[in-house]
Amino acid sequence: MTASSSSLTKDLRLGLFLLLGLVMVATRSHHFDALPDASWAVFFLAGFYLSKGKPEEAVTLAGGSFRWAFPLLMALAVAIDYAVISAQGIDFWSHYCVSPAYWFLVPSYAALWFGGAWLRARYRGLHLREGALLVVSVMLAASLCYLISNGSFYWISPNVPARSFGGWITNLGDWYLPFMQTTLIYVGIGAALHVATTFAVNALGGASQRSPQSHR
Repeated sequence: MTASSSSLTKDLRLGLFLLLGLVMVATRSHHFDALPDASWAVFFLAGFYLSKGKPEEAVTLAGGSFRWAFPLLMALAVAIDYAVISAQGIDFWSHYCVSPAYWFLVPSYAALWFGGAWLRARYRGLHLREGALLVVSVMLAASLCYLISNGSFYWISPNVPARSFGGWITNLGDWYLPFMQTTLIYVGIGAALHVATTFAVNALGGASQRSPQSHR
């Protein structure tokens, strides 16, 4: 499967956008307590699938006809948070997690989006190279996302009473692995579905090419 043949149609990309949004609604709103939040993986996968179709253009935030995908997903994340907090009878702006640092989620999630877009720009098919690039890109993007989101909350939020560099390093270490583990699991599921779908499409395409032609 080449890079050119991996380009997605507009309808398929719209379907992927809706699917990713649904996954975020189902997990971020904690409708199912057994499922951890998939938001980080959603933004990474959205960057891969919804950035521009041409690999050399994939690293731009304005993803062709899907340039609205990132801001809409961002708005959806905020809307979910607002709905969940309001449903608890708590004023959104007085919630523990909502402070000036909350808006640093935009660059945090943008790091994930660009990580996925970076991978798409280098995607050439189902090879070991792409598997290695997937691991590198998701690890770096999720680490940068964590650094921005955790650091902004620790240093800016008024809910942190005493700050120190040592305290921040300890806080980073306390939550890094759980966030990374969740993201890697969801991205791994997405990658497995991608591989299975690619093999299925290629198999169906090969079968149609081998089918006997009708006689005139």
